[in-house]
Amino acid sequence: MPSRRANSRPAAGLHVKIESSVPEPARFAAAYPLAIAPRPRHLCAMPGAHHILTYADDLSGGGVERAQLRLARGWLAAGRRVTLVIGDPTGPLAAELPDGLEVIPGTARTLPGLVRRMAPDIVFCPGNHYTGIAAWIRLRLGRACPPIVAKMSNAPDRGDHGRLLHAAHRIWLARHGRFLDHLVAMTPGTAVQAAAATRMPGRVSVIPNPPARAAPGATLPVLPSRFILGVGRLEPQKRWDRLLAAVAALADRDITLVILGEGACRGALAAQATALGLAARVHLPGHVADPLPAMARAQVVALTSDFEGVPGVLREALSVGTPVVATDSSHAIAEIVDTPARGTIVARDDGPALVAALDAWLAPGISRPAPVPQPGNDSAQRYLALFDTLVSPRPSHPRGPTDARARS
Repeated sequence: MPSRRANSRPAAGLHVKIESSVPEPARFAAAYPLAIAPRPRHLCAMPGAHHILTYADDLSGGGVERAQLRLARGWLAAGRRVTLVIGDPTGPLAAELPDGLEVIPGTARTLPGLVRRMAPDIVFCPGNHYTGIAAWIRLRLGRACPPIVAKMSNAPDRGDHGRLLHAAHRIWLARHGRFLDHLVAMTPGTAVQAAAATRMPGRVSVIPNPPARAAPGATLPVLPSRFILGVGRLEPQKRWDRLLAAVAALADRDITLVILGEGACRGALAAQATALGLAARVHLPGHVADPLPAMARAQVVALTSDFEGVPGVLREALSVGTPVVATDSSHAIAEIVDTPARGTIVARDDGPALVAALDAWLAPGISRPAPVPQPGNDSAQRYLALFDTLVSPRPSHPRGPTDARARS
């Protein structure tokens, strides 16, 4: 099938472990040392991070918030107290709120006061979109601020940024080490990027998102017999318009496109489908709690985004043996689609290549990839091990590289 610096270094004594299954160029490994989060055999009898506070805008169905709730479920199962401060507690993901989660209404403006009053041991920032709030909390609380751990949910370089916005975004990322104690990336490759962009060498750990699980009893829309599947929010970042345009040019004139998700672009996508003569072949059934059964039935899963982090949808599709076609919206894509037998990666704005890749996977008799297990079964525990190392003693400012230690 078609395929396709930082300002400081860890002090002596910092042990660095790079997962050997994904080799890194020697010059990057030397320039951006990483602290890979340990895989603990057990948790301490007296854990340091008793209370974890995290926050989100809403529960509209994004991958960042879905992973956040999976982590919270694991932390609660380990006996920790978890508080979610949320702007809007309604939405498709409300059904996935785990039992025992303390849900409190709040906004970016009120969060510093809530953190001051509740005095959590750790503040967890679930993605890049939310690091501005983390900076605001640190600014307002100063030395009284608990350690803040953030997850790098999107690649540092975004495909939708022009030259000026790219430069401004780079300056912003370079300030992250001033208000974050630690950063978590989801693959070794994205960790190298994150350490360089944020100037946080030695304070970046690699922990994948928890895997998607089957949801017994979840309803599934009526699906056609043969279809291409997209899963994700109907938002500009995802560029579903690219996929619709490609479907209109496919050799198979009967194949259907199903996109599971909801968002602001629904009307524009429906209008585009009509203009392309695809109204009867494009289905937008909305958000579903468990897309895995639909993935297993699809001929191919497509992701045509401008930018991504480590897209769980690709890992989920491969876990059920469905091939994927994706744009090169993140360096992590090549870490997931690491062999042509699993899928095809195309340039973001190469429409003919997208059409050719889809045509190839829709050809009669094409072999589907062997299922690839999702990583991350122990991710919640690995986060807790990291949190516990940061909590005691509590820092008066973000820790330097010598504080983030990895066990081999």
